[in-house]
Amino acid sequence: EEIFDAIRRLVVRGAPAIGCAAAYGLAAIMQAHVDKTPAQFMELVHENAAFLNTSRPTAVNLSWALKRCEARLQAVKAGDSMELWHALWQEADAILNEDIAMCRRIGEFGAELIQDGCTVLTHCNAGALATGDYGTALSPMYVAHEKGVRFNVLADETRPLLQGSRLTAWELHRAGINVHVICDNMAGWMMKQKKVDLVIVGADRIAANGDTANKIGTYSVAVLAHAHGIPFYVAAPYSTIDRSLPDGSGIPIEERAREEITHAWGRATAPDDVPVFNPAFDVTPHHLIRGIITQNGILRPPFEQAIAELFA
Repeated sequence: EEIFDAIRRLVVRGAPAIGCAAAYGLAAIMQAHVDKTPAQFMELVHENAAFLNTSRPTAVNLSWALKRCEARLQAVKAGDSMELWHALWQEADAILNEDIAMCRRIGEFGAELIQDGCTVLTHCNAGALATGDYGTALSPMYVAHEKGVRFNVLADETRPLLQGSRLTAWELHRAGINVHVICDNMAGWMMKQKKVDLVIVGADRIAANGDTANKIGTYSVAVLAHAHGIPFYVAAPYSTIDRSLPDGSGIPIEERAREEITHAWGRATAPDDVPVFNPAFDVTPHHLIRGIITQNGILRPPFEQAIAELFA
């Protein structure tokens, strides 16, 4: 339950980080059951994986990591449950290490988009704090910075939980990257003033046609970028692509507590009897996306064909 709550309450957040945490969480839970028979152990793995999978409905990396852990154990011919537990822990290690390597490769491909003197806008936090390391949307910025490219970043504050101002700005500033925080509702004006050259965001789930779920407010940024002729890119590993969904209409959108909107710093900021909407994510349609930066290159439209070929 502690691991479930950590994911649910956003102590751990960011789709890749959620997947890593779920894998390690499952291994930690199962350490207490190594005295069971292998059959009992596997049954408990399935039950606990199903429980953890309900913690956040939108991030597909969560179910992907848990399914991968279960599949790994099904391939093990173990004499006892201790062997199964070791295999489970090794799989969690593999998921983390692969995530770090994938994020670095995303950065290598995405860094080619960042030119000297340009300004990149990003929304929410898809950096090292949301993954094993480097991040997805922020990885191109880290790599470009390592290569000596001089550029600026605008970090949307990202209401209501302020992941942009609290996390993205902290990460980039700590790395020595020039970053400014802007209010979410400033993005359009900054674009009109020609102070944005490129947008890179992360993703929590990508449908088979390229429709992309990401933090609430991403769709608005995509619409604004399209209206101003600014390229809008999504950065994500293959594990974020959900080919079982033909388009974004089937992506479940998590609705979070009203207090995230109605309270700040322990004080009410809205009348108690006024209802609110608080979806954690929105879906950006594929036609607003210039490309999807993956660990093996940048996918270009038509995304349905590009994604199908990717997994062929």
